[in-house]
Amino acid sequence: MSEAEKLLKLLKRHGWSLATAESCTGGMAASEIVDIAGASEVYKGGVVAYANEAKIRTLGVSEELLADCGAVSAECAKAMAQGARSRFAADCAFSTTGIAGPAGGTPDKPVGTVWIAAATPVSFRMEKKQFAGTRQNVRRMAVERAISLLIETITESDK
Repeated sequence: MSEAEKLLKLLKRHGWSLATAESCTGGMAASEIVDIAGASEVYKGGVVAYANEAKIRTLGVSEELLADCGAVSAECAKAMAQGARSRFAADCAFSTTGIAGPAGGTPDKPVGTVWIAAATPVSFRMEKKQFAGTRQNVRRMAVERAISLLIETITESDK
């Protein structure tokens, strides 16, 4: 069973719905989720907010937050996940924002830096990851970690 299948099963068991907010993964997470038959029972939708303007308009990320913290930050990942929950009236959400490369990195935020946020009705987690490899590899690992982080967040709240 894939991690996405585990996530959908866990959401169904809780009676919770899911939304996604993606930047650097560009819809890859949504695609992985909807590849699974029965995803429509819990998955409400997702937003690919690649540009800052899209983060502001579609997810309600504030201009001030982006100016102060940047798009690749814990604060932005959190605001994106919260925005997805709100936009889709979903119980749970996860977000990804980062630098997939091969260009665009800085000394403070090198290529492969990704912030992931996971939100449930009872808990919230954020995580910074540094992935290596090609652009596609960074995106794939970010999707896998985002799904796993939400699973962990839900499971921890069950304890």
